[in-house]
Amino acid sequence: MDITLDSKNFITNQHLTISGSKSETNRLLVLQALYPDLQIENASDSDDSEVMKRALSSKKAKEIDVHHAGTAMRFLTSYFAIQPDADIVLTGSSRMKERPIQILVDALRQLDADITYLEKEGFPPIRIKGKTIHKNIVEIEANVSSQYISSLILIASSLPNGLKIKLKGNITSAPYIRMTLQMLNTLGINADFNENRIKIFPAHQLKNNRFTVESDWSSASYFYSIIALAPIGSRISLSYFKPDSLQGDAILAEIYKDFGVQTTFQNAEIILEKTVNYQLSTINYQLNNTPDIAQTLIITCLGLGITCTLTGLHTLKIKETNRLQALKNELGKFGAEVAITDDSIELKNKVVFTDSVIEIETYQDHRMAMAFAPLAFRQKLRIKNAEVVSKSYPCFWKDLKVIGLHYGEKFKIL
Repeated sequence: MDITLDSKNFITNQHLTISGSKSETNRLLVLQALYPDLQIENASDSDDSEVMKRALSSKKAKEIDVHHAGTAMRFLTSYFAIQPDADIVLTGSSRMKERPIQILVDALRQLDADITYLEKEGFPPIRIKGKTIHKNIVEIEANVSSQYISSLILIASSLPNGLKIKLKGNITSAPYIRMTLQMLNTLGINADFNENRIKIFPAHQLKNNRFTVESDWSSASYFYSIIALAPIGSRISLSYFKPDSLQGDAILAEIYKDFGVQTTFQNAEIILEKTVNYQLSTINYQLNNTPDIAQTLIITCLGLGITCTLTGLHTLKIKETNRLQALKNELGKFGAEVAITDDSIELKNKVVFTDSVIEIETYQDHRMAMAFAPLAFRQKLRIKNAEVVSKSYPCFWKDLKVIGLHYGEKFKIL
């Protein structure tokens, strides 16, 4: 399903409710499987979270297909490794079979987990024979994906002896590790993070068995981009958000000041308002801790005529697609000069928007579809395979219609 977007007018003062954070929800679902008394409120309605729910309720299944859900693949690997009655194959889409999992598998094998590769060494599909894990010390490379580390943290308190984790190398996406640990602390599980060492103590039950999921800051990023492209005075309110967020992408409130967007926290909402026109001609951001907002940021810059360099992006090559290459391909359709390395992307020039329709390939990547959508306030777009947004934000296109984006005649809102 493709969607054609065409709009020059932003409808101001609208309110939207954003679904619960996918990152928080998926962590909580694993913890709920380990501690059944846990009650989750405002859970994400994303495809990825639905995959997690189904997988965790399929304990007698012989094979689980997580499709494109990388978080599910990583979290479920550790979860099933400690289930004594599990004998299960974890598999996924063709792209999932290209996404490495060896660092996590090697770490679990240090704890005597029984995991084997069924096709290519180091990649899914994998067969897991669950067992009780008594070892409690593990080392893991920390410079590839924080999800490997969070996967270990989530099972740690249910191990008889807890777990001590030594992180090797520079730590990637540290806010996501802290998120996982802070969630454990909120639930009453004792967990410490000191320099490159993490210690989680065993817990037979939770002291606090209720958790309300904050809305997803990554999803909010697209509305930051829209407000940045909108006229001065444009406003939108989003809920449910809080100033002491666990999510690393909450840095958006600070970053988008550079684009003239003011964030006000009011009760359980954030109000985004365009207060000034941008004054910068070029901008640089180091996004090692928040790589998921890179696509949104570079497209905001394109729309505002700002050149930029974004670094700390080495994890983007192993996402749903190679996001660096995908961005270079699609930005080039606007006449943008883009340079990429293993760790960075640079937008070198301003572009001229026209009355033609530019077609955006999404590469089975939800963030490609959503990050480009705000450019419809500058340029007519056709987003290929628009339904891919359901991976994290099923109501995305409906919400955009509320604020003034018009759909092509052949598009039917789901």
